[in-house]
Amino acid sequence: MLAPRKFLRRRKKEEVFKDAADEAEQKSWRKMMKEIEESGSAVSILRTQRSRRESLPRDLVLGTLVRFKQLKKWNLVSEILEWLRTQHWWDFSEMDFLMLITAYAYGRSRQYSKAEAIFRRMQSLGPEPSPLTYQIILKTFVEGDKFKEAEAVFQSLLNDERSSFKPDQKMFHMMIYMYKKAGNFDQARKLFRQMAESGIPRSTVTFNSLMSFETDYKEVSKIYDQMQRAGLKPDVVSYALLISAYGKARREDEALAVFEEMLDAGVSCHTNNFVGVNLTSVSYATMLSAYVNASDMDQAEKFFRRIKEDGLKPNTIVYGTLMKGYAKLNNLEKVMRVYERMRVQGVEPNQTIFTTIMDAHGKNADFGSAIVWFKEMSARGFPPDKRQRTSFSL
Repeated sequence: MLAPRKFLRRRKKEEVFKDAADEAEQKSWRKMMKEIEESGSAVSILRTQRSRRESLPRDLVLGTLVRFKQLKKWNLVSEILEWLRTQHWWDFSEMDFLMLITAYAYGRSRQYSKAEAIFRRMQSLGPEPSPLTYQIILKTFVEGDKFKEAEAVFQSLLNDERSSFKPDQKMFHMMIYMYKKAGNFDQARKLFRQMAESGIPRSTVTFNSLMSFETDYKEVSKIYDQMQRAGLKPDVVSYALLISAYGKARREDEALAVFEEMLDAGVSCHTNNFVGVNLTSVSYATMLSAYVNASDMDQAEKFFRRIKEDGLKPNTIVYGTLMKGYAKLNNLEKVMRVYERMRVQGVEPNQTIFTTIMDAHGKNADFGSAIVWFKEMSARGFPPDKRQRTSFSL
């Protein structure tokens, strides 16, 4: 029997160049990129490059910008673009302005005011902002909590007869999200109706947005039915929202019926990832929450077993939901049993798990153990929230 290798050396991928000139160009560009990253500034390096040749090739500059954008090094992107704005040899296009707005909006310091200034400059001096630019600036305003500015831009597009285009579906979606974020649900509903009146097609995403801020299960169910009557197929988010609404109302039978409908529709077979979260797993966790909300831990345990039978590996969300159910019933022993099961399966705890355990010990007046778990949470790099700092006199 062959002894196992201690390690496997990966073969270095062989690079293919068009010719010797292409090889020299690529290696020169990489050297320049390394110099920029090491110095932390781009303009001085680009100036040096320009002094060595008659001009900087447009492809080289664009490649540099795109690469730093991919790396999310927005400070370098904005530095290069601001320099290019002053260069007579560079035709500063709308896409350059758009990238500059994005760089200011998503950079480390979130310079929303600078992003807005670039947009206002485009409005007054050109080039005229395109629908894509309006989509980006609306998103920038909403993420920066500049709701009045977003509303003003949207309404100007909607009501200005001189405008060459009107708000599209993505702009309506962003504004509905904004009103939800601001807690102005009536205005969000008004925009939802206005989409139909303006002939803007409403998608599953539109209906999901409306369902997401309704608290009454009857209203959520009504919107869900309306979506189906419009000929739209619910996705995993739609089902999760309806299951959650029934679960919060302690109507676990209706929640289970919707869950089974989701499986019959084959929705769970699709890969639905959003910010690294598998939405199918979230749907199972949502159904589990329905039993937990009803304090029916027997059914919750049965459904937990079903998750594994259906071929899914319970994640932190699922284990955390089950632990919260037992914590709600003040059953510390069961909380800790679920935690041990989770660790045996190799699932790492998160801050929510630690908080549930600390609260469970606190309810049982076992403050010594609560402090031990608090220290364990801190040691794993999870900072305590304000309530926890107050509780433990930090």
